[in-house]
Amino acid sequence: MSNELELALTLDSEFAPATREMWLRLVEKALKGGDFEKRLVQRTADGIRVDPLYTRERAVSGVRDAVPGSAPFTRGAHRADGSGWQMRQLCVEADPAAAHTVIAEELAAGADAFALMIAAPGQTGLQPSPDALSAALANVPLDRVTISLSAGESGTAAAEALAALWSGAGTPASARSAAFNLDPIGDLARLGGASAPLSVQLADAARFAADARWREGRISVLLADGRIYHEAGASEAQELGGLAATVIAYLRAMEAAGVAPADALPRIGIALSVDADLFLSIAKLRAARRIVWRIADAAGAGAATARVSFSVTTSARMMSRRDPWVNLLRTCAAGMAAAMGGADALSILPYSSALGCPDGFARRIARNMHVVLREESGLGRVADPAGGSWHLEAMTEELAQKGWGELQAIEAEGGIVATLRSGALGHRIAAVAAERARAIATGRAALTGVSAYPRLGSDGVDVKPMPQPAMAVGSAETVPALSPIRLSAPFEALRDRADLAAKRTGAPPRVFLASLGTIADHSARSTWITNFLAAGGIAVVTDGDGQTSSADVGRAFAGSGAEVACICSSDAVYAELAEATASVLKQAGATQVLLAGRPKAEAELKAAGVDAFLYAGQDAVAALSALQARLGIA
Repeated sequence: MSNELELALTLDSEFAPATREMWLRLVEKALKGGDFEKRLVQRTADGIRVDPLYTRERAVSGVRDAVPGSAPFTRGAHRADGSGWQMRQLCVEADPAAAHTVIAEELAAGADAFALMIAAPGQTGLQPSPDALSAALANVPLDRVTISLSAGESGTAAAEALAALWSGAGTPASARSAAFNLDPIGDLARLGGASAPLSVQLADAARFAADARWREGRISVLLADGRIYHEAGASEAQELGGLAATVIAYLRAMEAAGVAPADALPRIGIALSVDADLFLSIAKLRAARRIVWRIADAAGAGAATARVSFSVTTSARMMSRRDPWVNLLRTCAAGMAAAMGGADALSILPYSSALGCPDGFARRIARNMHVVLREESGLGRVADPAGGSWHLEAMTEELAQKGWGELQAIEAEGGIVATLRSGALGHRIAAVAAERARAIATGRAALTGVSAYPRLGSDGVDVKPMPQPAMAVGSAETVPALSPIRLSAPFEALRDRADLAAKRTGAPPRVFLASLGTIADHSARSTWITNFLAAGGIAVVTDGDGQTSSADVGRAFAGSGAEVACICSSDAVYAELAEATASVLKQAGATQVLLAGRPKAEAELKAAGVDAFLYAGQDAVAALSALQARLGIA
């Protein structure tokens, strides 16, 4: 061993110490004059700078001495004990017998927690009655399984029904584990309306949370839900700010009900979303713990943060209806982020959740992701796997600061309730969502299978649609709703319109691809334009390997049966053949002539018959919508 160490030290001494300046010189050489900031530096939706390299000099002060299980709990509230997080499987079935079948199957396969959808205004699910819950949870070992209720305004009734079930089953108070998830603020924000004034709902929820029955066991009564802001399109800091402001509002409500912060905090659960941005999601979860601790510490209850449960759900806004198989990659990355970020409970959405009720296969795949991450990868046996990474520690620090800044802005507006009523937070979230949508539409951000590399035809996924809520949302109090979005929705609307047109005509919308020159000349653009058009549900008709004369292109188009043509090649070939080809295509009957790219001679090409240019960086949703209109797709 000493010889090996001596050899290592000897080898190390033969090399000059690596410095950032040395690395920058190599980068400049590789960039060949390219702009470092534009090419290698990214920024998050909150403006946080993401550098390509982090070194010891960027280390955050105090990180080396931080210990998992100790304040400020950035590294998690517990040391690793080998158990990992709870596998919290979703049950969306409204029929108790169907719900029981799903729960029994999940339980037999290793699930140790369930999130039950409960019928309430604006949502569907099980009835909040002892009979319905008893039938759904028959033979479930309630002393070993955590039940999470997604019950909206039916939360109190559902919680009482679960408590009755515990009593009937003889479950000891110390063994009861549940998240009742009463969240009047979140319900109002998500739905835009409530059946009673929020002040009344807050007081009722706080009194219910103060009930002595919930002191034993592992029971959280209230829920501060950051997912509502995330699913509406918020940035990470906006999600953290909304979450933190909700925690403060519930602590104040509990204090008014006679419960001190140290006792109130463990009865407030925390919920967050994670998406496929692995590092940013990890940093968000770690920052959330730090922010909650800072709030608790200011209230003299910092140590109580260790008893706060952080539940995480993979993002619904990132899920796509088209090519839903890609959702497997998205949810796997998000699940890994939740594991490395220190989630206490994790719900992984089934890959087909954007389409409707998940079937057994979809639930099984989601369940297997837990097993792979927790058992096979060993993430359940490691405390704070992200700890010590200069990149993640720096991002956690900056995101915590940004989230705290958003909290301060909300508090300056009068608190979470006031900002929801005024719409101020909603306006900020909408601005971030609009910028993200522009980035996707223009290709600065890609959605695989949707805006990038889409596949035409059936995805082979057939699911039962989600039932519509039977109860309308109340109007005793209203605010501008933070309605959930999905990032892929604009492109999916294009695909839906194209599919309807295909049903009417018996064939998908088509564009003739007039490839000029050799394969080497046109292959890059012909591949790009094929994918670009497919994102709008439009197929291409090709003319083989390419044509070298405009006359040949005209004859090929005439025999294609298409009405619209797109010229495709390199700029050099365009200079030689594009104008003549556009003229020939119009003479051959093309109602519209498009051109892939944006060459300098736009005016001359338009004069020759080119009607529109399709190019990288333009608003693809707008361009494809216009093209669909040209193809007669309403």
